[in-house]
Amino acid sequence: MREMVDFDFQEYSKLETLEDSIKSELVDVICHGIVVSNLAVLLSRQLGENDDFCNEIAIAGLLHDIGKIKMNRYLYGKDALAVEEMKYFRMHSVYSYDVLHKLNYSRFIQEAVYHHHENYDGSGYPDNLTGKDIPYGARILHVCDVFAALTSDRSYRAAFDQEGAVEVMLEETKNFDIEILVAFQRVLHSDEFQAVFDLEEIEKMSEKFMEYMCQSDLLEETLQN
Repeated sequence: MREMVDFDFQEYSKLETLEDSIKSELVDVICHGIVVSNLAVLLSRQLGENDDFCNEIAIAGLLHDIGKIKMNRYLYGKDALAVEEMKYFRMHSVYSYDVLHKLNYSRFIQEAVYHHHENYDGSGYPDNLTGKDIPYGARILHVCDVFAALTSDRSYRAAFDQEGAVEVMLEETKNFDIEILVAFQRVLHSDEFQAVFDLEEIEKMSEKFMEYMCQSDLLEETLQN
């Protein structure tokens, strides 16, 4: 996704001086976050949630991987991670939470972000929560995050097509809240679904988010050691 988004860092003085590796990670995180955010809103509407809930889940989706930027200097360019590096990588949801907690985002957003890698059967992280003990917002983000990741290119594999991604997720239903996963399948057949991947809209949204990062404390807090 990010390779297809043309972003001009020269327009933002705060961003222009960043290391190239951090710029690359920043674009990755933002583009992925936009897709997850949009999917989460469609899924939440499918589940019958109101506008206030959808606004909160949209923010959580946008910011859920912000902690990866902090980790970039240690892991950039590595195709395969050693065991200790993988343990460190799995801290990214904690780092994302730390940033959002310090900036006083809502408890709902903080919890959804912190727990978005929890699996329904308890095999996820960071706290190995199971079932309904996983915050509702995190269960929604988890489905959207996995789908968005599967349908994106990675250094170690090509992107799955949308049908293939769903098949992979259905083979691992133990990882998901089945009610949410079934609702997500309905989203895939909705009229609004394909608009989520519209590159022109993703570019526009990424530019707005870059402006927000520069004008707020979000960028500086994210890059803190």
